[in-house]
Amino acid sequence: MIAVPVGVRVLVATKQVDFRRGAELVREQLRHDPFSGTIFIFRSKRADRLKLLAWDGSGLVLFWKRLEQGAFRWPPISDGVMRLSASQLAALVDGLDWSRLHARDVAAPIATS
Repeated sequence: MIAVPVGVRVLVATKQVDFRRGAELVREQLRHDPFSGTIFIFRSKRADRLKLLAWDGSGLVLFWKRLEQGAFRWPPISDGVMRLSASQLAALVDGLDWSRLHARDVAAPIATS
């Protein structure tokens, strides 16, 4: 499991990519800064592999995973980017259906005197 700090953005490239490329993927396809602290997720053509890139302040971190059986659950292939929550990222990396996870609406506390 990957622990994602609160407030860190997680962006998924919805289009498949060539895994031989690194940070240039972020600049060219997503038009974002790879050194911004955002976690970027890319998919392979067969959807059985994923690649995460993130800048941790001292270097670029690469996380690569391939499922032995089955495929990761991905959004429909299109040109674009979608945002995930930390819990959705954890489910994606574990090979679960992250699209079923939704944050609950929490009512603001009422102050009493």
